[in-house]
Amino acid sequence: MTLNHASAPQLHIEDRKDTLVQNAVILAAGFGSRLASRSDSKPLATIKGMTLIEISVRQAIAAGVQNIVVVTGHKADEVEAELVRLSSAMDCAITPRRIDDWTKPNGWSVIAGASGLAGPFLLMMADHIFGDGVLDRLAMQSLTDEDAILATDRIDNPLVDPDDATWVALKKPTPTCGGRINKIGKDIAAYDVVDCGAFLANANLPRAIESAIDLGKPGSLSDGIQALADLGRAATIDIDGGWWVDVDDPRAHDLADAHIADHLAIFAPGLTPAAKDDRAA
Repeated sequence: MTLNHASAPQLHIEDRKDTLVQNAVILAAGFGSRLASRSDSKPLATIKGMTLIEISVRQAIAAGVQNIVVVTGHKADEVEAELVRLSSAMDCAITPRRIDDWTKPNGWSVIAGASGLAGPFLLMMADHIFGDGVLDRLAMQSLTDEDAILATDRIDNPLVDPDDATWVALKKPTPTCGGRINKIGKDIAAYDVVDCGAFLANANLPRAIESAIDLGKPGSLSDGIQALADLGRAATIDIDGGWWVDVDDPRAHDLADAHIADHLAIFAPGLTPAAKDDRAA
């Protein structure tokens, strides 16, 4: 079911970008056990009164996306109710796509979310927040010699949790991106950058995940990226000092709450989430 209420009050986002990327897939199916003390549904955890899934949807729209697929699983009824609320306030189609077994690795959510999409898509995690401009730059890239481009950051970023990070080892740098991916994973021995959890991809990424599953892999997103990297079809783009945070535990939640207003215009002082929908264009 696509949620699109054309007659509802629209969200006015003045800096929506004109990009070739019309679609986004947001992964919001997992449990989020490390953040359970703050919310029994990670996508519904709030930062200054705004749910993480709302932040993700707003950021996708600001990057130029017109159609959003949100993959749900744990607490799916509650998350999908939030999507109904959001769709009534935003000029964007939001399609919930529920998976039956949300305990499977996140690549299974990618396969479900990307099914039927035409053209490239932004791939986002509901618990990752990016400062203004980061997703815009990713959405402006072209998939010419790549099937996936991953946003990456320096490994010494103090906001990164080294115990939970996904690391990336690079081949030689390329002129348009940060570098070709050689290896990706949480346990690789040597690495150059850290995975920020935002991708520009096409249909070959879910196909690569399916192929990895057929070969006996668990089916993580990293399994698919590694399969593309082995073919020379996965690259990175450095976020060039941009701000981001993976809201995966109470420490990261507190950091996001403390600093988000400095990096996202949607958290302008004095505006509540409801008030933002009523701003003049």
